[in-house]
Amino acid sequence: MSTQQSPHGHGTVAPRGHATGEVAERFENPGLPPHRHRRADSDPDAAKRAERQVAVLFGISILGTIAALWAYFALPLEGTIASVRTSNLVLGVGLALGMTGIGLAAIHWAKTLMSDVERVDERHPIRSDDDVRETAVQMLKDGAADSGIGRRPLLKGALVGAVALAPLPFVVPLVGNLGGSWDVGALKQTAWRAGRRLAIDPTDVPIKASDVTIGSIFSVMPEGLPDEPHYLEEKAKAVVILLRLDPRDLTEAEDRKGWSYEGIIAYSKICTHVGCPVALYEQQTHHLLCPCHQSTFDVADGAKVLFGPAKRPLPQLPITVDDEGYLIAQSDFTEPVGPSFWERLK
Repeated sequence: MSTQQSPHGHGTVAPRGHATGEVAERFENPGLPPHRHRRADSDPDAAKRAERQVAVLFGISILGTIAALWAYFALPLEGTIASVRTSNLVLGVGLALGMTGIGLAAIHWAKTLMSDVERVDERHPIRSDDDVRETAVQMLKDGAADSGIGRRPLLKGALVGAVALAPLPFVVPLVGNLGGSWDVGALKQTAWRAGRRLAIDPTDVPIKASDVTIGSIFSVMPEGLPDEPHYLEEKAKAVVILLRLDPRDLTEAEDRKGWSYEGIIAYSKICTHVGCPVALYEQQTHHLLCPCHQSTFDVADGAKVLFGPAKRPLPQLPITVDDEGYLIAQSDFTEPVGPSFWERLK
């Protein structure tokens, strides 16, 4: 421990916290506490029991991984909410068991079977000579010997099986999707078409212009969409935010005048950043906020981006009313919805 010079230049003073007097050069090394042996260190039955417990945890991981793979192939999405919930539930439980089983097995193995003898590594200059390399290699060999994996074939097999199978629930769906067709054209078209009524999501009840008051907001989709094939895929592209403003607050481009109806406007609900649902509306400012990354859009001015990582305004759906006063689409979106992709960089 270094000493300090007196403010007046006379001798030395003791470090803070010590009485004035002789200054200690260094602290005494307190050493390590006595090593406490575990039951598995001295009782072969306890060690065997711990080994079986670790193997059971690895087995749980294997079963969870198999369950996730089974769910992927045996529980396909059928376009219904129930099928999605069931598939996600089984996949999630399987993945959780697969990952948790490996983690718990590794922890239990380390705490009960691996060597827990305290070791002291003295500080030394950082260098990379031959002696250091030999020491490092020897430490790796000692660690492998301490783990006991060489003389515990049951654990070796369980570990290899669990680790080998664990990535499959992630790899198999990825490979399966890559094997499909990337139809970029599908991203440019939705289920909207001229004359199709706007219906409240998820009840599929058509909505009249008189039902939309100033300041209100609705999540809508094409009427009858739940009865069509690929319902979830089509809904993911076609879902729309419907709002009503005072017509005097609207700023409409020349080529979009006539796309709204008496202050009622409709925009794609899919954020142009990464596709999150835009659904937080500030009535006083006419700002629409994406909860994922805080992209903010001005619905009174063409849903232009005011803040955040989004680079494009929300696509607007041209709307009008039919003879019965129901809100209908004039056409599909005139531009792709959702995030930019390789054929739509802006």
